[in-house]
Amino acid sequence: MHCAAKHDSPVIIQILCSRLCSGVNELNNTGETPLHVACRLGRVEAVKALLDGGAKCAVIGSSGFPIHSAMKYSEKRCVEEILKADPDQLQAEDSLYGGTPLHWAKTAEMCCMLLDHGCSVNYLSKTGESPLHVLTKKDRFEAAMVLLTHGANSNLKGPDGNTALHLAMKMDNMEMIKALIVFGADVEIHNDLGETPGLIAARTSKGPNRKILLDMLCSVGVQRCLPPSPSSPPPISNHTKPPVFLLSCRMDRLLCLDGGGIKGLVLIQMLIALEKEAGRPIRELFDWVAGTSTGGILALAIIHGKSMEYLQCLYFRMKEQVFKGPRPYESAPLEDFLKREFGENTKMTDVQYPRVMVTSVLADRHPGELHIFRNYDPPLIQRDPTYSTTATFMPLTIPQEQLVWRAARSSGAAPTYFRPMGRFLDGGLLANNPTLDAIFVKHFLLDHSFIYDIKKLGIVVSLGTGKPPQVAVNSVDVFRPSNPLELAKSFVGVKELGKMLVDCCTDSDGCAVDRARAWCEMIDTIYHRLSPQLSQEVMLDEVSDAVLVDMLWETQMYLYEKRELIQSLVKVLLNN
Repeated sequence: MHCAAKHDSPVIIQILCSRLCSGVNELNNTGETPLHVACRLGRVEAVKALLDGGAKCAVIGSSGFPIHSAMKYSEKRCVEEILKADPDQLQAEDSLYGGTPLHWAKTAEMCCMLLDHGCSVNYLSKTGESPLHVLTKKDRFEAAMVLLTHGANSNLKGPDGNTALHLAMKMDNMEMIKALIVFGADVEIHNDLGETPGLIAARTSKGPNRKILLDMLCSVGVQRCLPPSPSSPPPISNHTKPPVFLLSCRMDRLLCLDGGGIKGLVLIQMLIALEKEAGRPIRELFDWVAGTSTGGILALAIIHGKSMEYLQCLYFRMKEQVFKGPRPYESAPLEDFLKREFGENTKMTDVQYPRVMVTSVLADRHPGELHIFRNYDPPLIQRDPTYSTTATFMPLTIPQEQLVWRAARSSGAAPTYFRPMGRFLDGGLLANNPTLDAIFVKHFLLDHSFIYDIKKLGIVVSLGTGKPPQVAVNSVDVFRPSNPLELAKSFVGVKELGKMLVDCCTDSDGCAVDRARAWCEMIDTIYHRLSPQLSQEVMLDEVSDAVLVDMLWETQMYLYEKRELIQSLVKVLLNN
């Protein structure tokens, strides 16, 4: 039977099993049943035949159950067959370490499969290790990222009280260190020996990476990278604390979230920092939330009570499903994702506080027109139309009938990335930074404050998705070429000019910020803009975990630099 399993002979296995062969669950000299052998070698047909012939998944061998053998060699199809036959094997403990199959996972694909089946991501083995501890020690970044994006607790203590961050410091693995800190690992937590992760880095890091690592840790506020002496004074901050301007009376607070595709992760990272400083969820800190594209999706998620940590994991998980294949991407995965998160039948007015504004562009007319999805009734008194019209357009859906998922999809219909949502295109075409539009709507509604219970705008917090570095452009000259060399130059010019036009249309940092700041100063409103400078341009559809972690690391550095500003900002929000 073992030989038949080794040589992937399902017919022979079926014949032997039909004759009630006792060897189907028998251990050989190396402590393996035929099912262990088939799983170790990836003999899928043999696994099926053995299971059909009465092989038991719960026979323990020298190193564990058959599922552990399949996990050790990353035999995905064998694991799937075992789980189909015996779902309880999902949490089966091996005989060596008491680890579940997830502790034996080596690749991101295997981790995803087990977690999709419901495997516990924070299960501790008999040695006190979580799967994240194991993957950190084994230096498996992609697999560890899967655990982190499925809710793995980076602060769980293992043997000797070490967290995954302690282990990453010992490994001198900067990529893993960044990921753990970005996902909330405590940089000041002590192990059983009283060591912080920073102290371990200072003691164990060797070679050229040492200075880079210690500088990197200091840039996000890790203070104890050297053992403190009893007589050493506390560190002195070189930052001058910004003045705190408290609001004199009850005023409205406005949060504005830029568009930027997957760079919405930057918004989430900054919102996590605000929540942590305030000790309260974002929806309790603001009365109005405005957003464009990915910012619009986040705005709707905020008012519906989604936690920032949940959204951070969700963005990492959904990117592989949404940005799949060539552009423009299929709309179905994005729409399914939005339906799951907001519900297929949830209306905009089902949640009425905070007030929300989500921008989109009406593309069934020329010139196009900005449209704002909202969870309150628009003013009864309408403004004069911007343009005279030669056509009749279908009336817009009222907020009481507008589906939330459709509003989110309409705001995120970026041209060339996704197809339009009916007559709607991405709001970033006209309002990638929605601050001015939100202030205008708020100002317009103030004239009808007796209807809408509107207060004067007291503070505006505008969050961006990161500023790319400014680079040189060779040519934007577009002309009729007369020879092959000029043809090449003209092609380069067309490409660069096209990119510049898109950048100008969707610019959310330069003039848009200056205008918003000036307007707020004129109406005596506090204005804060937060948007980190990035070292490289990150595309809207970036899927590389390493690139995104670097982006969030730079965001974390920026947040540390702006820590006094964030503290004063939160005081104003809480005071109101």
